[in-house]
Amino acid sequence: MQKKTHFRPARLAAGVLAGLLGSVSLLARAEGEISIAQQFGIGYLLLDVVRDQKLIEKHGKEQGIDIQVEWRSISGATAMNEALLAGALDVVSAGVPPMLTMWDRTRGRQNVKAIAALGSLPNYLLSNNPAVKSLDDLGEKDRIAVPAAGVGFQSRTLQIEAAKRYGKERFKRFDDISVSLPHPDATAALTSGGSEVTAHFSSAPFYYQALESPKVRKLISSYDILGGPATFNVLYTTEKFHKDNPKTYRAFYAALAEAERIVKADKPAAAQTYIRVENSKLAPELVEKIVEDEENDFTVVPQRTFIYAEKLHELGVLKNKAASWKDYFFEEAHDAEGS
Repeated sequence: MQKKTHFRPARLAAGVLAGLLGSVSLLARAEGEISIAQQFGIGYLLLDVVRDQKLIEKHGKEQGIDIQVEWRSISGATAMNEALLAGALDVVSAGVPPMLTMWDRTRGRQNVKAIAALGSLPNYLLSNNPAVKSLDDLGEKDRIAVPAAGVGFQSRTLQIEAAKRYGKERFKRFDDISVSLPHPDATAALTSGGSEVTAHFSSAPFYYQALESPKVRKLISSYDILGGPATFNVLYTTEKFHKDNPKTYRAFYAALAEAERIVKADKPAAAQTYIRVENSKLAPELVEKIVEDEENDFTVVPQRTFIYAEKLHELGVLKNKAASWKDYFFEEAHDAEGS
């Protein structure tokens, strides 16, 4: 049984979340049931393939259980994290820094850890200001659009770069000129040039679209900051779900690994899967271009996540110090050559 529900994030934390918490069946989830929340965008392609081909159900049957899968699409890590900790969701997804924040804050209690990566995809910092040639040129009159100013993937990545360039005491330099704006709105503002937004730390497919404008140029990418390909989004859950549902968990992990193989074996077909599952209005040729771009690696293997754990601890964002990436990933991922 598959269900897909779309929620507005502002309502989830209140009315919808209250409804979820009122459901005994969700709170008393048994082996053979899993509720998965994903955000929007092509960074979640592996989940779209898993859903489309019913791979969790397939791997569950191989272990002798029928798994009921509930799919939820939610925008924003905050709402998902609240639902995860309340027991209303089993698995949620977000960028590496928000996941690490959950690992840090729940250590010794719910013990949230990552399940798998969803792929290494860069984010591009773009600008339409002709006077801005690099990060150093961004001044107090510029405004950088990011989805979650100060706390999201993009802001945390900029904090790491700011500390490297200007010293740890100035790691929030770019926070002072950042504004929270969804990627679609930020892309429109940047390309039109008619707003206060002069920069946008953008993810796919939005930077592909923005760079079609002659007004827009790339200043730096997350790969530049992190030293190479690096995980963008991850899936994570609580220790309780991992412990209480071993067969369901193994089936889910196996489904993700198979989805990676499927995507890499036929990228045009994977692009079509994304369009179909997400009911995407993007041009098919653009989606295929993104999936086939060598910068984008749709893999469950974590890459350079430990840079975030190490640097954010040095900056005081994380209280707990991880010894390696395996500290905040469950053991099923440990056999991979991750980082």
